[in-house]
Amino acid sequence: MSKLADYQHVARGKVRDLYRVDDEHLLFVASDRISAFDHVLRTPIPDKGRVLTAMSMFWFELFGDSVANHVLAVDDPRIPAEVSGRAMLVRKLDMLPVECVARGYLAGSGWTDYQQTGAVCGVALPEGLVDAARLPEPIFTPATKAEIGAHDENVSFAAVQRMVGATRAEQLREATVAIYQRAADYASERGIILADTKFEFGVDSNDGLVLADEVLTPDSSRYWPADEYQPGRSQPSFDKQFVRDWLTSPASGWDRDSDTPPPPLPEDIVVATRARYVEAYERISGRSLSDWPG
Repeated sequence: MSKLADYQHVARGKVRDLYRVDDEHLLFVASDRISAFDHVLRTPIPDKGRVLTAMSMFWFELFGDSVANHVLAVDDPRIPAEVSGRAMLVRKLDMLPVECVARGYLAGSGWTDYQQTGAVCGVALPEGLVDAARLPEPIFTPATKAEIGAHDENVSFAAVQRMVGATRAEQLREATVAIYQRAADYASERGIILADTKFEFGVDSNDGLVLADEVLTPDSSRYWPADEYQPGRSQPSFDKQFVRDWLTSPASGWDRDSDTPPPPLPEDIVVATRARYVEAYERISGRSLSDWPG
């Protein structure tokens, strides 16, 4: 059985670590780290890495008939036991420099942009929309990929065309919206609103578009309980919005505009955040996290 120390550590993200297995394969390891407001918080969320991996694999498998992805295995001798349950053996790809965001509802930076311009990423929207409003149809609102500590910046479709070319940009837009819509319909049947999500894509040796990174996890998506949905306010959520809300509340004592890093999360916030992540996975997949390795 391989050990993690056997592999070259090639990249560290806010939540994930990437290791080189060989010239064609990488090990994609999800940690229990959690980030918010471009900071990696000091307090981990137990089992978060397992939830992210299990949920990504659920969606990769569900879409496997129609969407090519980078995953080869989650149970393989090349995956060290020390990261079992939170690691995927994946194909090496040429990653595209775009965060591919689909929005079916107006929230987060989309709501902020709309308030300022009446549009999101250059997509004009109807007047009079409120926070968390459902959009007439899902829209593609791409962003640049930022380094750790920096902020992803929303960009126009024209900017994506300049980055990757007109044909590839159109492929990204079509794939992003189609995958989002299929996932949103699936979640809706389980009483959950998928408000928005972001994908990353790479290109394989045959120039084919491949879905990569994580998919449709509570880190990369906004999941809201449908029975509590009420436009015009911040929604209860199954994602890390719960942590963001605590950090910006008087209880945290933290000033987001200061140079001070966020404080450690108290135990009750850690426990409640873990519960939300686990519930999102179990309600969406119909599976129990206790059955997942690790």
